[in-house]
Amino acid sequence: MTDTATRPRLKITYATLRNDNDELHAQFEQGLDRARGLLGAYHRNVVGGRERDGDGTFEKRTPIDGTVMGTFAKGTRQDVRDAIDAARRAFPEWARMPWQDRVALLRKVADLISERQMEFSALLSMEVGKNRLEALGDVEETADLIRWSCDMVERNDGFDHPMGNLGDPAVHTRSVLKPYGVWAVISPFNFPFALSGGPAGGALVAGNTVVYKPSSDAPLSGVCLAQVMHDAGLPDGVFNMVMGPGESVGAELQENEGVDGIIFTGSFEVGFGLYKEFAKAYPKPVIVEMGGKNPAIVSRKADLDEAAEGVMRAAFGFSGQKCSANSRVYV
Repeated sequence: MTDTATRPRLKITYATLRNDNDELHAQFEQGLDRARGLLGAYHRNVVGGRERDGDGTFEKRTPIDGTVMGTFAKGTRQDVRDAIDAARRAFPEWARMPWQDRVALLRKVADLISERQMEFSALLSMEVGKNRLEALGDVEETADLIRWSCDMVERNDGFDHPMGNLGDPAVHTRSVLKPYGVWAVISPFNFPFALSGGPAGGALVAGNTVVYKPSSDAPLSGVCLAQVMHDAGLPDGVFNMVMGPGESVGAELQENEGVDGIIFTGSFEVGFGLYKEFAKAYPKPVIVEMGGKNPAIVSRKADLDEAAEGVMRAAFGFSGQKCSANSRVYV
């Protein structure tokens, strides 16, 4: 019998959701067995490289059968303030690190996610109710997004380029990517890996530090992401995680002047309010994604069987609970 360690890794993305086969399910079952062994544990916030309790706890149950996924520290505003302070202390050294070294560390993060894809996908499937293939796509997309950010920095030599001298040989100008500061990343429940690791990875490889708030509906996915950041060797304080409700943890990230930029995925109401309030005192970068209307276009030359399946998958994947869900068709 072939050792599972020697088997080629199966890569499932949203472009290959049809790749359903016995080998995939056999490997997923092994990941599921490992994942079940992690259920019911207590998980703490991570601030400055140290785990810490919060003000009480909250419980997460799987929507599938009510099994307790775990118990999680409920972060406070003070926990967020401490995380921001830790990120700010870690920022100068991280920002000065050669971009090649940051890329190497983030590639380790991506590789660890890929290595643990079956275990993480099983946990994600139990946590939010995604089917196996979509859960695998979510986890693998996370690694791909991080690698893409690394690729962009490498292809552009760290985004440090000489510019024209405007005809004056005494003038020397350069375009240089400079790290911005402390970024908050607030993720949704429906893509708890990809829309956490993707934004965080982009911020980190550019030399910023991160304070991360996972969705309270998917905190275990956040714990897994924080673990791979630690296992990859990121310095203390570069990536911090505070779990808890939006009215305390999320509000402090929005209001605290120590946060230089923010990335949010979620509802229109929360996102638009954040957009208006975050940069009220002075301009600061705000990246918000709040859903949209996504039409499919079916031309007269289309293969109607293929088009029908594509529209069905786009509209009803994860029961339509995603911003990219197809909501109309133009024929």
